[in-house]
Amino acid sequence: MRIALFSDIHANLPALEACLKNIDEQDVDAIYCLGDLVGYNIWPNEVINEIRRRGIPTIAGNYDEGIGLLSDECGCAYKTDPEKDMGKISISYTNHLVQPKERNYLRTLPAHIRVDFKLNEELISLLLVHGSPRKINEYLFEERDEKSLWRIMEQAGADILCFGHTHKPYHRVLPTETIASQDVRHAINIGSVGKPKDGDPRGCYAIITLEAHSSKKKKDSISVEFIRFEYDVDTAAKAIENSPLPNEFADMLRRGF
Repeated sequence: MRIALFSDIHANLPALEACLKNIDEQDVDAIYCLGDLVGYNIWPNEVINEIRRRGIPTIAGNYDEGIGLLSDECGCAYKTDPEKDMGKISISYTNHLVQPKERNYLRTLPAHIRVDFKLNEELISLLLVHGSPRKINEYLFEERDEKSLWRIMEQAGADILCFGHTHKPYHRVLPTETIASQDVRHAINIGSVGKPKDGDPRGCYAIITLEAHSSKKKKDSISVEFIRFEYDVDTAAKAIENSPLPNEFADMLRRGF
């Protein structure tokens, strides 16, 4: 079973189109979207409708939740006053763009998706969230304390936890010697399609592969591949520059920051 997962498109239609074209070439068995379809660019409706047209199972991101509720808050952890000011412009403009049908779609997205596999008489639970199982906008950064991350996954009953929100991909296999357990858990941040923040402007998604012999007892029996794909960054950046959105968002796309 090959499962493609992508997240954090943020109204970047050229990136989404390139992502889906790349996924179509990968011979996957299932596709899931982990939210944040909107915000920071000019194509929220087009992104929503492409996801809907393809029937891709999708969960709500924090930005989707805010726009779905017609809120002036997106649940983003802006650190500085300039970031907060730019964020207000983005959510205001996104609320202006999103149409009633598309807003209702965002409002009714599920909070998470759980898929359970029965392999080798063993139940392996795959849990898909946006931020964390505890909160839609909680950041699970790669450097998070191992015991804390293990506890979050254990409480959620997740053997494989997939999430986005930070826009920085990584795969951590737990536990190491610090946690006494025979079972292995996988924490996977799938990165961002339309607004990468890891210094690489290319879009990113992940493919998880489970085999008939996959087991919670064998850390290498579940594999994760991060796919980086090229897209027309300049078209997406110029669209921002020709809109009421701050030009800083265009610069972030070009720098992958």
